[in-house]
Amino acid sequence: MAPVIIAHRGASAYLPEHTLPAKALAYAMGADFLEQDVVATRDDELVVLHDIYLDRVTDVATRYPDRRRPDRRYYVRDFDLEEVKALNVWERVKADGNAVFPGRFPVRSGHFRIHTLDEELTLIRSLNETTGGTTGIYPEIKRPAWHREEGVDIAPLFLSVLDKFDYRNRDDNVYVQCFDAGELERLRHDLGCKMKLIQLIGENTWGEAQTDYKALRTDAGLRQLAQTVDGIGPWTKQLYELGHSAGAPVSTGMVMAAQELGLAVHPYTFRADDLPPGFATFEELVSFFVGDLAIDGLFTDFPDRARKILTDLRAHG
Repeated sequence: MAPVIIAHRGASAYLPEHTLPAKALAYAMGADFLEQDVVATRDDELVVLHDIYLDRVTDVATRYPDRRRPDRRYYVRDFDLEEVKALNVWERVKADGNAVFPGRFPVRSGHFRIHTLDEELTLIRSLNETTGGTTGIYPEIKRPAWHREEGVDIAPLFLSVLDKFDYRNRDDNVYVQCFDAGELERLRHDLGCKMKLIQLIGENTWGEAQTDYKALRTDAGLRQLAQTVDGIGPWTKQLYELGHSAGAPVSTGMVMAAQELGLAVHPYTFRADDLPPGFATFEELVSFFVGDLAIDGLFTDFPDRARKILTDLRAHG
């Protein structure tokens, strides 16, 4: 079975991430799933945004210069939905104001807005209805422990929105992902979530959650995960290493170990303009992960290019 293509924040290589135009473009490019990162506003509305912060992708600092916290960041949780939706969204910038990916959509240009999870799921459902498509959703609960510290339990709100759109069961066209292993256990065993769950695996230094990702990557850690989740979403660099001779990439064995336990493997993030060590082209990168490692799916900012590579690989056997 061909790996599924997950549009990472939409067609984010071409339009500002997590905007409805970026999602519509990814849909048109043939992505199998569209990703939604979910955070909560001050009035407990769920919006689609990669960070708990607003300042790297909007004009919030100009509009609300007095609303930043002591760490000089602007948090979604400090704004009501009406305020958030009035912000201009643009291509992601670094702390110095320069584009993270200079060759992408021009920064601080265009007219884009933040939208709710409800609005995005409405768009996807409508596109499926009008085109006869079957594109699925791949939402992530962002920083659930942090949200609880901020006074909101985001998981039940999240499940309620998905239930409204008939996403409830394992066979539904949805994967629910999270970096927090404890939250995924809570979803499955306490909140009765029957949908497919994906454990995202980062590095302990990233501070995504109080989860020991190094331990999860061991055989024992994967066996433990298999009792709760249906798959893993590891960082690409965790799945290969460079050989000692010519520096060619070789498997770390993690993909096979996970798949032997019945876990799907959907690594992130495949970018043509940010290639990891050992790969000269995007085609080479995708071909290695699909052909040599036999992954089950991939997160990419370039769903169109990924689709073409998969089509070419099938055509050449």
